Amino acid sequence: MFDYKEILTVTFTLFAVIDVVGSVPVIINLREKLGHIQSEVATLVSGLLMFAFLFFGEQFLALLSVDIHSFALAGSIVIFIIGLEMVLGIELFKNDADAKTGSIVPIAFPLIAGSGTLTTVMSLKADFQSNSILIGILINLLVIYIVLKSTAKIEKALGKGGLMVVRKFFGIILLAIAMKIFKNNFSLL
Repeated sequence: MFDYKEILTVTFTLFAVIDVVGSVPVIINLREKLGHIQSEVATLVSGLLMFAFLFFGEQFLALLSVDIHSFALAGSIVIFIIGLEMVLGIELFKNDADAKTGSIVPIAFPLIAGSGTLTTVMSLKADFQSNSILIGILINLLVIYIVLKSTAKIEKALGKGGLMVVRKFFGIILLAIAMKIFKNNFSLL
């Protein structure tokens, strides 16, 4: 009933695409602006998005007359803006007093369950059983929750100077990822 090799492949594929560990500097930066991140809300919403796109993603985008490449382009722009904030030390996303909404946008979407993650979830259906994909998503949600809950400890371990260096470095990485997503999908429109 369960193909453990499939589950392992799906889990590691999603782990690489989601890259929640690599997003820690972004999450810490957003936590400083929001004051608090609701780990449960961010994990739940990102999970719901992944499950929804597993079963209804293609139909939903078709209903809106949006192709997958336009969806990916929009996500890349949001990721680009977050990267700019990190590198330049400016605030483009306005501070929201409600940590619940900040935990949803931009953390749950597009940072965790962004266009890359959602298109990957949809494309995994071509090669893997739905049960394997569901289990892979659940395992990744557990990792996401643990990382979100640990950001304060990670921030404390890095210190202010270390955090600033890591934030700038990962801001540039985020800009590069956004440009790659943009480039790969712009040419396909």
